[in-house]
Amino acid sequence: MKITIRAVLILAALGLIVTGLFHNDYNDVLNKAIRICYECMGIG
Repeated sequence: MKITIRAVLILAALGLIVTGLFHNDYNDVLNKAIRICYECMGIG
């Protein structure tokens, strides 16, 4: 039972990652991360 739940969660995570890559969502995440880092350093 535990193995099937783990496998389903891993497959769901991989599916969401692949979907995000196809929709170029990683650019939004990267830009937001850069802005947050700049704010932490006091630049932005």
